Amino acid sequence: MSVAQFGGGVAAGEPGQAEAEQAKRRGRTGYLLLLPGILWLFVFFIIPTIQLAATALYDPNGSLDTGYAMTFAFGNYIDALTQYQEQFVRSFLYAGIATVFCLLLGYPLAYAIAFKSGRWKNLMLVLVIAPFFTSFLVRTLAWKSILSDNGFIVETLKTLSLIPEDGRLLATPIAVVTGLTYNFLPFMVLPLYASLEKMDPRLIEAGKDLYANGFTSFRKITLPLSMPGVVAGTLLTFIPAAGDYINSELLGTPQQRMIGNVIDNLFLVQLDYPAAAASSVLLMLAIVCLVLFYVRRAGTEDLL
Repeated sequence: MSVAQFGGGVAAGEPGQAEAEQAKRRGRTGYLLLLPGILWLFVFFIIPTIQLAATALYDPNGSLDTGYAMTFAFGNYIDALTQYQEQFVRSFLYAGIATVFCLLLGYPLAYAIAFKSGRWKNLMLVLVIAPFFTSFLVRTLAWKSILSDNGFIVETLKTLSLIPEDGRLLATPIAVVTGLTYNFLPFMVLPLYASLEKMDPRLIEAGKDLYANGFTSFRKITLPLSMPGVVAGTLLTFIPAAGDYINSELLGTPQQRMIGNVIDNLFLVQLDYPAAAASSVLLMLAIVCLVLFYVRRAGTEDLL
């Protein structure tokens, strides 16, 4: 009797052991699938970031001819912050303004695509990403032509007396922010569309059944449910815009230079690698701090 029970227990336990083995194999398979991505991040992100932080501690008096000695010169960070404080502030200001404009322009567009486009939805999505088919540089050069002093926009504004006869748009902060807004608008629209598209329209209908007008339904239902898309879109827009240097280089003047232009000049022209690396690390740290603060304030910590 006891032997039969023991045999039955072994037989009953075999499926559980098989399931445990399958779970272990699935777990190992998952880690193996992650391995290429982890290696890629380690080789092309973590190691370069460590090297960049180390370069920022080199002797600032070194050069390519004499070589750079590791002197743990933490003063490079202080020097970079004090010398290029204006460019840091300008970068975050331009990026913030462009992000706000992208949100104001992108939200209605994403809403229209998600709820009002009907059978034209796929076409409108293609039109949103169509600028990516052209290089970033070509798109920015196009805006240089559009905003030129002899262009249609400037001439029209002068005719309407909206700008003085000797006024201009090119080589001004307006041109730089316009370029940033245009180039990064798709990064705002696509997350917003993804967030709005998966929203249940019956929730809006329920709000109308409870006598909520259109604005109240948007404020109480649509906007809160689309906040993950808003947060993702603003981050995807602000982060690359803060480090951009093409728009200010082509559409602005030295008075509109951003920190990206400073880093580019330090690395490739002045060959001042410690100062360039220190500026780059400070930019990354500032963006990370701003992102963490923003995400916590927005109440969407789960995005991280």
